[in-house]
Amino acid sequence: MQIDMPAAIAAMRQPDQVMRLDRMGSFHQTRLSFMRILLRRMKAEGWRVERRQFDIDARGTGTAVYTAHGPQRSYSLIAFANDLDPEKRSDRVIATEWDATFTLFDGIPAEDDITRLRANVPRQEAGRISQSELSLSRANRSVRLWDHVVAALAAGGQPDPGMIEDVGYLMRTTAVYGSGKFGAADREATSGRPEFQAPYQVEMLSVYLTRAFVMDLVEDMARQRAPATAVPLEAGLRRSFGIGNSTGLGMAPYLLNHPALLHSWIAARETALSRVRGLPVAAARHIDAFRKIVARAILHAEGWRSSHPIQTAKLADLRADLAQLSAHLQDADLQGARPWDRLWHWAEDALTLEGQEQLVSLLMEPYPELVDELADTMACNEDSHWRIAGGMTCARLRDAVQSIYGWALDIDWTAPGANARVWYVSEAKLEPRLGERYLEPIEPFEQPLSPGRDAARLIAALASFDGDTVAAFVLAHPEHRHIVRRAQIAARLPYAEIRGNTIGEGLLPIDMLRAKLSFFGASRFDPRSDRWVRITMFQNAPYPDELAAGNADDWTYPPLATT
Repeated sequence: MQIDMPAAIAAMRQPDQVMRLDRMGSFHQTRLSFMRILLRRMKAEGWRVERRQFDIDARGTGTAVYTAHGPQRSYSLIAFANDLDPEKRSDRVIATEWDATFTLFDGIPAEDDITRLRANVPRQEAGRISQSELSLSRANRSVRLWDHVVAALAAGGQPDPGMIEDVGYLMRTTAVYGSGKFGAADREATSGRPEFQAPYQVEMLSVYLTRAFVMDLVEDMARQRAPATAVPLEAGLRRSFGIGNSTGLGMAPYLLNHPALLHSWIAARETALSRVRGLPVAAARHIDAFRKIVARAILHAEGWRSSHPIQTAKLADLRADLAQLSAHLQDADLQGARPWDRLWHWAEDALTLEGQEQLVSLLMEPYPELVDELADTMACNEDSHWRIAGGMTCARLRDAVQSIYGWALDIDWTAPGANARVWYVSEAKLEPRLGERYLEPIEPFEQPLSPGRDAARLIAALASFDGDTVAAFVLAHPEHRHIVRRAQIAARLPYAEIRGNTIGEGLLPIDMLRAKLSFFGASRFDPRSDRWVRITMFQNAPYPDELAAGNADDWTYPPLATT
């Protein structure tokens, strides 16, 4: 049923509230997460996935090809499975061998393509792929669970659900590269295709097909071990496996390097929240759906485990917040005027950041008609925002900087604690790294990833400049071009800039990682330090053969028990 757009959309939250690092580090997946966008499209358009090739031996070594057929084009995941020596298994970027490597091929590969890729894809960074390939990735087994599942299936039984719940995946990716890396096609080659207009759809499709391959592989290895007794995974258990992912510092600077794109993501999310909050009334079916999704979120939080102290504290907050929200809903008047806006204002006073940001996600769930179309606004032509407006007056630039970076102008940037870290790029792997300014000789290699400090320097330089225009200023002070550009972008796009010190001693890079991964649709964030985190992708999602008859969107929270 169509829902009329609220006549008065609630005021959107201000950037100074939303773009704080501690709040961004509390984001959860939503209806606008990229995994869910992908599966909604695949179901709506009737995509079909076929296993074209599966030549894998009993040791788990060989080649497989999975092809996804859309309305206009086909895409093939080519997988190269490996019998990896356990001593070589590592999630670190310095690894040179993996249990499986993959590429997403644009179309259906010929045998010559597979031969070429077999010589390159398993080498990853040391190899080269072509414009016919859209992504490059690799994955390692969760060895203890993998061996347990193979043994259980080979013996004619099923694996222990408790072990599955503890881990959540049989393989975890350690990198999924796209957008031109190592010779792959640039995003410009595919961004005009409807199926890839939303962000990261190439990478999400690659991971989704990888999940199908992994489950086929574990069942096939069980069959080859014991053909007479082996059985497949029970369907419910099979869906409970996702694909794990280990993500480190390499992803953190992305949000700083793509301010216009960041705005597009956050603005879509905040617009969705404001649309729901602006509804004048809530229908009974939507109230019922909201109560049920809160109950399911409680189950999800109960099953979320982490041993890291930061995440342990966040989980305690989340569980307490959801319990408080559930109790509040027992007596809350959701049938009166503007019920969701009133609930939101209650939450701002009653819940922690974890609970508030979980509520953002939950409020969207009953309203696909208001939310899902915003997926079309999340891509961005960043080039259109990159040019500096030289005709702007220095006075206008100064006002914009003071408005956007006011929080940074109060910081003493000469204090060691405020200036403690340095972002740089490692020579060996060309990956972003974070070092200690006063302990390592790395300052000459610093990347411009501290907008707050650089804004303060810009204000000081503007104060002593006697010219009128930005063009004159950047001509005289080219060292400030990057922050002038950022300020002009953020003046037009309010959610483009993080409001926090990205080089201070209190920085937690995992806040940036979680913010980005929440837009992927990740769940069960499990930090292993303040600089890298494990997640699970597509857990409980339908497999390709289940999409047509199943629900492509209602899989992110556990189902309620039926009586």
